Amino acid sequence: MKELHLVIVSPERIVFDGMAESVTLPGELGEFQVLPDHAPLISSLVKGEVKYVAGKETQVLPITEGFVEVRDNQISVCAEL
Repeated sequence: MKELHLVIVSPERIVFDGMAESVTLPGELGEFQVLPDHAPLISSLVKGEVKYVAGKETQVLPITEGFVEVRDNQISVCAEL
């Protein structure tokens, strides 16, 4: 199964750097999910939760704001926690 390389950073530290099967993000127009082979995009993020499935576990990370870039199965999230 294809996976995504997910990197989540805050101004203070790297929160997560690893492989994920899916990522759900709080966009300005609502929550959206990124799966492998997603089209490239850049989006701002609003207060909510970043959820990602890594292995068998779903991780939940509350954020206040940020942005995301999706390109070539790589997801880069920069967020205020």
